[in-house]
Amino acid sequence: MIDKTLASARDALADLRDGASIMISGFGDAGSPHQLIDALVEHGATDLTVISNNAGSGETGIAALVKAKRVRKVICSFPRMAASHHFERAYRAGELELELVPQGNLAARIQAAGSGLGAVYTPTGYGTQLAEGKETREIDGRQYVLEYPIHADFALVKARAGDRWGNLVYRKAARNFGPIMAMAAKCTVAQVSEIVPLGSIDPETVVTPGIFVQRLVQIDPAAAVAAA
Repeated sequence: MIDKTLASARDALADLRDGASIMISGFGDAGSPHQLIDALVEHGATDLTVISNNAGSGETGIAALVKAKRVRKVICSFPRMAASHHFERAYRAGELELELVPQGNLAARIQAAGSGLGAVYTPTGYGTQLAEGKETREIDGRQYVLEYPIHADFALVKARAGDRWGNLVYRKAARNFGPIMAMAAKCTVAQVSEIVPLGSIDPETVVTPGIFVQRLVQIDPAAAVAAA
């Protein structure tokens, strides 16, 4: 019997090692798997590469990882916000590396990894510092930059509900990067508010098929971030 559910977020991350690359879903707080990130902070793994839309803000989520000095590199499109003081301090101190990627390119590179593509050509970034040292090509009279896929050891995503096979559905805009990150990682851990009986999710509404999810953890909705 296939059952991907685990008792706790701590159990789901037990084998994560120092130096791992980790994709973390979310657009601001929407879709951010805060409880999984809390478990990652508690776990103690260090020298991590974090791939996300942003580099964290305030005191929770990715910001807590940065504050705990667990992050070696951040790959993101939006590193600074008004409350991104932990990232800013660490970056200015030379404690972590930043790879800045335009948001569309970030999504395209993650999708390329999940789709098994070797690379993609994108017009975004051409003629800017972000394209320095990269291959470019003219296609149908337009200039493009060659960008390579972004893979990860783990993906931490948040969904509204899932079944024991790992099939996931999301809550509105909280879907954001979750589905493509689940496809691009070796091990996807999903935080869900509800685990439903097998067969109760209409196959036509499944966003992330269970084949892309290895572990599932139910988090009490009362503990989840209201904005997500």
